[in-house]
Amino acid sequence: MASPETAPKPTRTSHLIVRESKIHRKGCYTMEPIADGTFIVEYTGERISKDDADIRYENREDTYLFGLDDGTYVLDGDGIAAFLNHSCDPNCESDEIEGRIWIYAIRDIEAGEELTYDYCLYDGDDESPCACGAKNCRGTLYSEEEIEKRVKDAEAAGPAAPKA
Repeated sequence: MASPETAPKPTRTSHLIVRESKIHRKGCYTMEPIADGTFIVEYTGERISKDDADIRYENREDTYLFGLDDGTYVLDGDGIAAFLNHSCDPNCESDEIEGRIWIYAIRDIEAGEELTYDYCLYDGDDESPCACGAKNCRGTLYSEEEIEKRVKDAEAAGPAAPKA
């Protein structure tokens, strides 16, 4: 959406709160209306390798990791943006600009709404089921492209061998 020349400046986040979510444990909500196209918050955290993240979170159920476009590094979320949950019908999107992740509104958002974006997971061996409750829910946090790839890979592999 934005270019490096138009990258957002740090924004005020006092209108954002974290509280219980119907989607997953805690969620991030806005207490004020947000207009379509508004940059809301930066996803911040320590930049670590995917391998280090795998070790760090090996036996932990919840993670707040955001994969960067380079495919090598992730941000280990440490701010309020880490509490934005996944939805298959989101009201926000993320945009990576010069290695920084910005969350912005993709439609007008009403005060009191939970902020969500589509995680579009693209690799991994976890099931990653979705609980967003949207009418168009895919049932998974994986992107539509990743789902298609997995179906093609399964078809190419042929029928599974019978279990002994």
